[in-house]
Amino acid sequence: MAYVYMVRCRDGSYYSGYAADPVKRVKVHNSGHGAKYTRSRLPVELVYWEELPDKSAALRREAALKKMTHLEKARLVRAFSESRTADPSGT
Repeated sequence: MAYVYMVRCRDGSYYSGYAADPVKRVKVHNSGHGAKYTRSRLPVELVYWEELPDKSAALRREAALKKMTHLEKARLVRAFSESRTADPSGT
């Protein structure tokens, strides 16, 4: 399985990526060893994720998320937060 995820940065912007374990990946971002974009916008918070069947599907979904406007991402995150019950690690 692969995941696509979005984090909200300290400045309110969103960053999208893919990972096998988004919770672990967010820890990497917050340690300052993640993407260059997030390093100057720490801390980041995991606000959205989707489980996909493979890396290829996750990369396609990541590309689609990156094309969304800030408002579209905010709406997606809001709808997701209202419907979720656990983080991707099951807690």
